[in-house]
Amino acid sequence: MAKFLLLAALLAAGWYFFLRRPAAKPPIDEQEARAILGVSASADADTIRAAHRRLVSAVHPDRDGGSPELARRINAARDLLLKR
Repeated sequence: MAKFLLLAALLAAGWYFFLRRPAAKPPIDEQEARAILGVSASADADTIRAAHRRLVSAVHPDRDGGSPELARRINAARDLLLKR
């Protein structure tokens, strides 16, 4: 019985680490990034950073009611716009 449980645990661990596929995260485009941060197409880097700070402080996961997914999207929007 112990061997069976060990085999089942090893198979489950193998499936978990090697066979499952992570969910694909769709990338955002520049227009969506600007809409998330609420900045115009002519916004400079300082404006983008200020909008990012304002938004991420409100939705940070460490705050009550914060959301890791929203913080991730805001960070992705900032990164995309600052690269361009």
